[in-house]
Order: sequence, then structure tokens, then C-alpha cells
Amino acid sequence: MLTAVRRFFAERGYLEVETPLMSRDIVVDAHLEPFAVSATAESLPFFLQTSPEAHMKRLLAANCGSIFQITRSFRNGEAGRLHNPEFTMLEWYGVGTSYIEQLVVVQDLVHTVTAIVAADELELPGVDLLQKPFSQTTYDDAFRRTFDAGVLDLSDADVADLASRHATTACCGGESDRDDMLNLLLAECVEPTLGVRTPEFLIDYPASQAALAQLNASDPRTACRFELYADGIELCNGYQELTDADELARRDNHQNCLRFAHGASALPGAARMLGAMKSGLPPCSGVALGFDRLVMVLAGLDDIRHVIPFPVSRA
Repeated sequence: MLTAVRRFFAERGYLEVETPLMSRDIVVDAHLEPFAVSATAESLPFFLQTSPEAHMKRLLAANCGSIFQITRSFRNGEAGRLHNPEFTMLEWYGVGTSYIEQLVVVQDLVHTVTAIVAADELELPGVDLLQKPFSQTTYDDAFRRTFDAGVLDLSDADVADLASRHATTACCGGESDRDDMLNLLLAECVEPTLGVRTPEFLIDYPASQAALAQLNASDPRTACRFELYADGIELCNGYQELTDADELARRDNHQNCLRFAHGASALPGAARMLGAMKSGLPPCSGVALGFDRLVMVLAGLDDIRHVIPFPVSRA
């Protein structure tokens, strides 16, 4: 499967790159906790990277063109049926491409890899599902399909009411918790319905969940962001990449404020990526795909530990 991935991107002119697993820079995300690594007697820690994003964007700013990478990523505190603290990440950036164009790339990639497995006459349960044409559903329509109501225009009070009536896990209160409640409803009620009959793209997330994606020019309530689901499992996350360094700094500060509100410590951010963006990040779209999960869905397995030879429990 990895050989097929490398051939797929080489045929499309993407350069394979390698970037550091350990850096003083770290992309700030309110919901991702990195591993901090002490280095001799220096006071500032290094971080194991939660994704190769920061360094790949520095390469993009250096005019390397479209790139891809197969690497290890690390996320502290994530272990379970769908998570391992160390996992295989496939990440790529297409210079001059839109997030809508990357939907086609994702589908073609998954179909190509699945066809390789099918050609070996391996009778894996997920082959039929992943070979189907992919569908698309907007974030708002997915909620409407589940709750008979879209959520983009709901008030915070209405979102809280929806969560109180449908979510089984309690969500902490607070004026900044609208996205926490939406994420809870997505995880518990919406995600299990996604990609069941055919792999399904969830597109146009709320602007408040843009992360490092641009806002949608045709609908500023939403961001140019998508995720792919198969059999209720998220496989990848894609963005029309933010190129405004000042907006990145603002979002980093907002994410650190959310971390503080959730009881986590602030993170230093990716200053070198910020500097590279100021020098000029070309228009591009990027995708991060959890390769272990793709193998898991293809094999029809229900636990990521079955496709990682040495999961954290026996590493």
C-alpha cells in the first residue's frame, strides 16, 4: 500500500520529503497535546510533532512545489480503539490546488491503493466500500440529516439545548464551549452515520473550526475544510491552506486561550512557520491522512491495534 502511495504522488509530480520529528516549534491546537522532550540543560523543550505541517509549509515557502510525506506523528494522551500515541501520517500539499480539487485527489488515492490490494486477491471486507464513488455532505446538512436542524445559524443556547437532549457525555459550560458541544454532537451522533454506504466527505466546517484553513468566500459562516469518513471512521482532514501570517498568529493566540480554558498549558507555536508564511506561502491545499486507519477500514477491523505491529501497549 505504501509503495502504491509513493507511485501515485510521483506520477502527479509531488516531491517526497522528510522533516524533523522533533522541534522547538509546534502547531497550536486546543485539542491536541504534544509530547515535550527535555534537551540537556536547556530550559526550552523540544516537541515531538503532532503532524509534519509546520516544516512542510516552510518547504512550500521555499518554493519546493507540491510535496508529500509518509512519517510518524505523536499525540499525547491519545490511545484507544482509533488512536495510538505514535502513528503513521500521510500528509501532502498541492500547490495551486483548491480544497475541492483535493477531494478528487483523495478519492483517486484511496481507489488506487484499494485496487492494489484487490489485485492481490486479498478478500478484505473493506475493499467493496472503499472502491465505491465517494459522496459529499456539508457539515450543516449532516447535522440536519441527524437532528432535522442545521446548526450554523443556531444560537449558542439552541446548540446547548441540542447537546443536552442528544449527547450522552456531559459538556462543560462556558461561553466559549459552542464548538465543544458541536464536537460532542458530531462524535456521538453524526459521525456514526457518515460513510456507511459509501465513503463520505464532510465539507465546509463552521468558521470557528477553521483551524489553519481559509474561510469560504462564498459563505463566510464556513471554512474551506473537509474530512473523509468511511464506516463512521474519520480517515483524513483537508484544508484550503491559510496564507495570512497575521491571521495565523491571531488563531494561535485563540487556540492557546481555549487550551487555558480547558486546563492545558499554552504552547509556543510555530514561529519559523510564521516567518516562512510572511516571506510568502504559495496558494495551496493540504491533506493529512491517518494511514493506520485506512488499513484498518480496508481490513474490516475495529481496533487500530490490530494493524500496528507494536502499539503502545506492547511497544
